[in-house]
Amino acid sequence: MRKTLALATLAGSMAVTGLALTPAAQAATQTATAATQSTTTTVKWGKFFSSDGKAYTYGKTWKQGGKVYTKWYGVDKVGGKKAWVWFEFYQNGSWHKFNKSWDGKVVGAWSGRGIKKVYTFTCWEGKFDNCGRKYRIY
Repeated sequence: MRKTLALATLAGSMAVTGLALTPAAQAATQTATAATQSTTTTVKWGKFFSSDGKAYTYGKTWKQGGKVYTKWYGVDKVGGKKAWVWFEFYQNGSWHKFNKSWDGKVVGAWSGRGIKKVYTFTCWEGKFDNCGRKYRIY
């Protein structure tokens, strides 16, 4: 009888304790989840030069709300001929690439959902001329 009463008392106290802690535990979990979701990690990258050093790009990449954002800056130190920045990215199971040209200085941005990896490199004097190293930026 004593053992049964002791077990019932212990079980009852555990149930009361569990009920008392559950709302607080849920609130702490929800706060931690909200803090994790609102935190963004920004990766600053560059200066990534063309192979001849006449142009470079730099910028930042971050993920927020399920979308990857990239803001980039391009500098053509010589002028008179175009510089090119290339972006290659893995999105929704396949690779994609695009480029942007400029003469002088430029600022650009792009974004997309489902992006897993992003690489960039800089060329000068032509789309495929004097290209520098390829770097992973996300």
